[in-house]
Amino acid sequence: MTSFDHKAFLKTLSTEPGVYRMYDSEHQVIYVGKAKSLKKRVSSYFRVNIPDSKTRVLVSNIDSIEVTLTNTETEALLLENNLIKKYQPRYNILLRDDKSYPYILLSGHKHPRLAFHRGSRKYKGEYFGPFPSSAAVSESLRLMQKIFPVRQCEDAYYRARSRPCLQHQLKRCAAPCVGKVSDDDYAEQVDMVRQFLSGKSQQVIAKLVERMEKASVALDFELAAKVRDQIALLRQMQEQQSVAGNFAEMDVIGFVQQNGLSAVHMLMIRDHKILGTKTYFPKVPKDSQADEILTAFIGQYYLGSGGTSRIAKEVILPMALQEQDDLASALGEVAERKVQLKSQLRGERAQYLALANKNAANSIAVKQSAQDSINKRYALLKEALQLSDIKRMECFDISHTMGENTVASCVVFDGQGPNNKEYRRFNVEGITPGDDYAAMSFALNKRYGKLKDEEKVPDVIFIDGGKGQLGRAEAFFERWTLDKMPLLIGVAKGEGRKPGLETLLIDGGRRTVNIASDSPALHLIQHIRDESHRFAIAGHRNKRQKQRTQSLLEEIEGVGQKRRQALLKYLGGMQGVKAANIHQLKQVPGISPQTAEKIFNHLHDKA
Repeated sequence: MTSFDHKAFLKTLSTEPGVYRMYDSEHQVIYVGKAKSLKKRVSSYFRVNIPDSKTRVLVSNIDSIEVTLTNTETEALLLENNLIKKYQPRYNILLRDDKSYPYILLSGHKHPRLAFHRGSRKYKGEYFGPFPSSAAVSESLRLMQKIFPVRQCEDAYYRARSRPCLQHQLKRCAAPCVGKVSDDDYAEQVDMVRQFLSGKSQQVIAKLVERMEKASVALDFELAAKVRDQIALLRQMQEQQSVAGNFAEMDVIGFVQQNGLSAVHMLMIRDHKILGTKTYFPKVPKDSQADEILTAFIGQYYLGSGGTSRIAKEVILPMALQEQDDLASALGEVAERKVQLKSQLRGERAQYLALANKNAANSIAVKQSAQDSINKRYALLKEALQLSDIKRMECFDISHTMGENTVASCVVFDGQGPNNKEYRRFNVEGITPGDDYAAMSFALNKRYGKLKDEEKVPDVIFIDGGKGQLGRAEAFFERWTLDKMPLLIGVAKGEGRKPGLETLLIDGGRRTVNIASDSPALHLIQHIRDESHRFAIAGHRNKRQKQRTQSLLEEIEGVGQKRRQALLKYLGGMQGVKAANIHQLKQVPGISPQTAEKIFNHLHDKA
């Protein structure tokens, strides 16, 4: 048991609401919790008989506890979720969704732009959403482009136009950039977009009907036909998205626990339409209860960064929660309106919940099937390589063009497959251009030269190449000081570089292993090899493009780093700079007429 003196600590605790953080002996946060009464809640962890095995393990690892007092329970709930996101404690239930949610941005320009947005709200304008996925935003933007001729182009592209683009010819943009529409008419279209995104589609249709009738009376049949088509598209869109019910705004949370996995399915309804659905797989400590998982999910989903704007008026729960009333009160306080959490259901609400639960169960089945396939591949690979276990594999590859801009990649696979967060690239320097062997030595030294954590040492290291690259890897590991030694395998391409004919080289190429072309074990090797190849090529291309972009401008006298950045940012990259005329170059902040002429002449000569 822990040596933490809980009795002395509990005497100092307040009965006020707040948040507590539990630390282990290495001063790592292992758990974050909130409480109405800190003294009462923290004391419960140190009872004589704790039936929950997860709590017993947690308590046995406590070395110290820190607390933060708050004025209200809502403040405690918000602080708890911020700290969970910051520290990712291993005994907390974690919603593994660290990406911000996508929005539609209606910019604050003279001629506003509709755009996809993700991240901090640093641009002036109105934000609509959040949407459950980027695909939902893209689909909404695509449909609105057909209905409302509001521009969706980049600002640099908009500023550089001297004649209408293809979108105007397709009747998907009114071309305000070149004055093809009056400011008032464009503002009217923007206002209808604003109403539509705010859920007032019926008001938009009524406004369009009125406009069509006025055009007909004025004998402007071309305009009347155009507005008629807008109305038809808008009604068609409503029919495609409509829900067979009368609920304007509601979130339905489905939940299933099965085969060691927990799935939460979110069904979002806004303005009587299905805005989208998404399934989450929270990281759940062993023996966590459904009530605990759902309570943590609701807190992190709605009260996380940017989440407060997506709180629905009504949230349908798959079961009653112990903290249901407290959660509803906290969500209502944050949203500044009443929020209802409902678990006693009948009629349409019950049907929606059944649908959400069905989707959660299906998501688990799909994920389980994928994991079973991965497990089978790993099992067959262990058998082929005669290893007792494979928990971590890494693969290296080198990419360059005639020796220039050499980049080395390292990709990581764990028991779940590719672990993208662990992928690394290395800009190879100080070698003879085109020397792949030296590049491999450079990459291995960068990756493992200062490694001390044996948990990060892979069980298998694949080298994409033949005996030469493998020999460099073995030479590097001759100086290896850690106890754990990875198995080094070269993946030599077969005749004609055809997939399925690869040969595995071990012991510097003195021993070979051939795996059947239809074996899942070979498919796993091909997967990790192809990932390393893709990752290396992508890094090489980015480096090459960056060098080419910078070199043209760096050659121009009087154009320093700040002016280069201004040119690229204002004109939308190197392509925009090359396409700009002298007048457009002069509009860039910090570029004088003389400098603009010098840049134009230099780029023109280069072309």
